[in-house]
Amino acid sequence: MSVMPEPLLALDRAHVWHPYSTLVDPPSVFAVESASGVRLRLADGRELIDGMASWWSVIHGYNHPGLNAAVRAQLERMAHVMFGGLTHAPAVALAAQLVAITPAPLDAVFFADSGSVSVEVAIKMAIQYWAARGKPGKQRLLTVRGGYHGDTFAAMSVCDPVTGMHRLFQQTLAQQFFAPRPAIRYGARWDESDIAELARLLEVHREEIAAVILEPVVQGAGGMWFYAPEYLRRVRELCDAHGVLLILDEIATGFGRTGRLFACEHAGIAPDLMCLGKALTGGYMTLAATLATREVAETISRGDPGVFMHGPTFMANPLACAAALASVELLLGGPWAERIAALEQALETGLAPARALQQVVDVRCLGGIGVIELAMPVDMRIAPRAFVERGVWVRPFGRLVYVMPAYVMAPADVAALTAAMCEVVATF
Repeated sequence: MSVMPEPLLALDRAHVWHPYSTLVDPPSVFAVESASGVRLRLADGRELIDGMASWWSVIHGYNHPGLNAAVRAQLERMAHVMFGGLTHAPAVALAAQLVAITPAPLDAVFFADSGSVSVEVAIKMAIQYWAARGKPGKQRLLTVRGGYHGDTFAAMSVCDPVTGMHRLFQQTLAQQFFAPRPAIRYGARWDESDIAELARLLEVHREEIAAVILEPVVQGAGGMWFYAPEYLRRVRELCDAHGVLLILDEIATGFGRTGRLFACEHAGIAPDLMCLGKALTGGYMTLAATLATREVAETISRGDPGVFMHGPTFMANPLACAAALASVELLLGGPWAERIAALEQALETGLAPARALQQVVDVRCLGGIGVIELAMPVDMRIAPRAFVERGVWVRPFGRLVYVMPAYVMAPADVAALTAAMCEVVATF
């Protein structure tokens, strides 16, 4: 059904509070009427090539017939049922599939309803694990600066405390340990000094630290920084040496985004706890999962109080699980690695001209991620409209103009998207 954009936008402006935005003189938003493939159709009739894949989740494109069919079929059977004391086929099949494709020894799957909640779950699991091991003093987390793990409270506590979005809450949040951001970029020569401070913090505070939590290889919303996989390998060794769990937040990087099915595969390691979300359902519904090793799961289960104390109302929602199972099967059934390699090359080629611009600090690409880093922050009242006027949807943040397109985007669309990015950046 078509909608008239002006009345809709007037009501939106009066009553709807958008993410990372204000209700006092809010910036422009654009009404979407429908979406198909890699295109958004606005209510005013314009079409946009979507470079964001709806915050990196719509990896197969919009309105995919296979995913539509999976959701319709599940809807005819059951839209939702509580997961306490009950189970259902989509959740069981999805859990088995996730265990099969993630690195061993991840073996137990706890479903949640958003990426931030999966991080909360992982942190609670780490603390409860050590309590069950007779070490209740291990309550704190160690991470690196430049990270982002979500907007709920435990997740906020491990986001960058200076450059992150949560400085207002610093007196409320749990106080964690922070090492410097990995400085050696992806593909560069390793230097052991890059991990020296994290190693020191682990050595000094090992009796307080329950887990190290990191985004593997790619720091996402904290800066779109790609760092050396060797850093992860050394973190895994240090965690093992000092009796600390390793949590990897693969919410943004999972399901092929970096060119590997999971980013930790760049380093050939496995975490004790892994967080998944975003692309898990192909962008159809909100769903997340925290995977744990059998050692972690059984230790928690044998300790006091004998259960893991968490249970979201919409945990393992059948519609979301059906969509996720179909999305994972669609990904694995196609040439996903070749598609992402081609996408990386197309992004690299298309963004290369931006390197010559004086206002550009860096251009970097990895897998299905393309980034232009600027010397100064982007004006968010101007930039989105400039992209829309050029027929693309790109939403910058801070000093970064970046894209994470659907894996199925055609070369011509990637070229149009990157050309618009270079053209808009040249006007800043």
